[in-house]
Amino acid sequence: MSASNSPILPELSPRQLLASAILESVRVAITKGDLPGELSSNPALDEITLERPKNREHGDYATSIALALAKGAGKAPRQIAEIISSALKSNEIIQRIDIAGPGFINITLAKASQGAVVKSILAQGEKYGQVNVLSGVRINLEFISANPTGPLHLGHTRWAAVGDALARVLIAGGAQVTREFYINDRGNQMDLFGASLVASALGQDRPEDGYQGQYIDDLAQEILIMHPEYERLSGQSAIESFREAGYGLQLAQQQRVLDNFGTHFDIWFSERSLHSGDGIDRALETLKSQGHTYREDGALWLRTTDFGDDKDRVLVKSAGELTYFSSDTAYYLDKRRRGFDVCIYMLGADHHGYVGRLKATAACAGDDPEYNIEVLIGQLVKIVEGGQEIKLSKRAGTIITLEELVEKVGVDATRYSLIRHPVDTSMVLDIDLLKKRTNDNPVFYVQYAHARICAVLRNAKDLSVKYGSSSYQAELLTHERERELLGGLAEFPRVVASAAELRQPHRIARYIEQLATLYHGFYNDCRVLPLGDEAAGAIHSSRASLCDATRQVISNALDLLGVSAPEKM
Repeated sequence: MSASNSPILPELSPRQLLASAILESVRVAITKGDLPGELSSNPALDEITLERPKNREHGDYATSIALALAKGAGKAPRQIAEIISSALKSNEIIQRIDIAGPGFINITLAKASQGAVVKSILAQGEKYGQVNVLSGVRINLEFISANPTGPLHLGHTRWAAVGDALARVLIAGGAQVTREFYINDRGNQMDLFGASLVASALGQDRPEDGYQGQYIDDLAQEILIMHPEYERLSGQSAIESFREAGYGLQLAQQQRVLDNFGTHFDIWFSERSLHSGDGIDRALETLKSQGHTYREDGALWLRTTDFGDDKDRVLVKSAGELTYFSSDTAYYLDKRRRGFDVCIYMLGADHHGYVGRLKATAACAGDDPEYNIEVLIGQLVKIVEGGQEIKLSKRAGTIITLEELVEKVGVDATRYSLIRHPVDTSMVLDIDLLKKRTNDNPVFYVQYAHARICAVLRNAKDLSVKYGSSSYQAELLTHERERELLGGLAEFPRVVASAAELRQPHRIARYIEQLATLYHGFYNDCRVLPLGDEAAGAIHSSRASLCDATRQVISNALDLLGVSAPEKM
């Protein structure tokens, strides 16, 4: 089921409040004549850029807006920075403003303003972090394309984790997302699958280029139990019968494994359906009407070189046989007919050549290849255990499967580890590391932070320390570790927005790790709970409230990755 748009959130973060204040100060300066009216339409004002300075002495936020406006204003950047700063100084959310270098504006927020993020988080709960950068955009996200002829392997595993996390992030960004699995259930590989099953069932040698592995024997025996009459079949009839029975069983196994992995698809799209209906014919007619097809040597070609492809592509061979490319083309156009604005394909490293042809196909169909279609290429994953790379699956006889990897380290560790790396980089999964319950293991590190906070809050209740919005006093949080943690919490919506717009869910994982580090630093340097006979006071309540807000953000972020947030470890 497609997700609905995220609601417009009722409370603004400190970053949003500051951006609004800067924008208002520019508008006031334009009204007063301190800045020229032409700046009203300057693109730099569409979104005020704010960064977190690495050096905390430079404040909570820095903006280069003065440099961006300088050319259009006909003034020096530093002069513009002084005009903006003058208008900002009276704003109650700001404690200090400094102008640095050629015109950077460094801003330190007032304590109460910086701390207001806690109340915003507690009020929004699970919705904190949701933004509207993709509001109204309908996205089809196809992130596994597999043959129903064997178990899902390691390449599929990476996409099963990353694709599902990307869907969650896009939804948090405001988009309507449909998760789609493309079933490659047509072609010669299906007949080879059937022939391999027949050979196994009848005790014959499998085809030389057929499917190997113990799973073929298991499937063949399961089919014979279901259909003992198949043992009397021969020739093409046997191949087709075993093929279709094996198809149903293997697809159900893939669905079950993905469900156990926490990855659920809205649509399981069969390649066969394109050929059994009018999908191919409609696609060819669309392409012909756009004027980019031509006949040569009896074959029908698509002139994809008009839009940057390295060569034109054959749609229909001279003998009338459809090519795989015709299926790819019809599938894209089918998605567009279903009303999707953006079609995202997540493909393996061996599909690099598909990028140009898919984008050219969209252009040939009259679409914008820079908007309507996106292709993400994922690089290879290696698995190391005991210092040695694992290459073969015990059951499939090929590369290790999704199911086997989960059996080794669990769903959370597998998902988190695969998601935390950019997909366009190769990666190594160290099984021994992922089994460790130490801070060297990234998933343990972030989950432990959540569990640690839950333990603190349980103890707070035992000690009668009240926490929550009504018990929180932002002005009491003056310690540097508190300010660092508050700043980290305020960044979450921006991180979600950038992860959604850039299609990079690994940004969420890296953010949680940074936030966990900030929390551990806060916990070590700022005593949350009273000691001994000490009475619970306002500082304890405020710090416990900060803990609760941090717990909520870690939980929200882990949920975007499809990883659990345990309360005890």
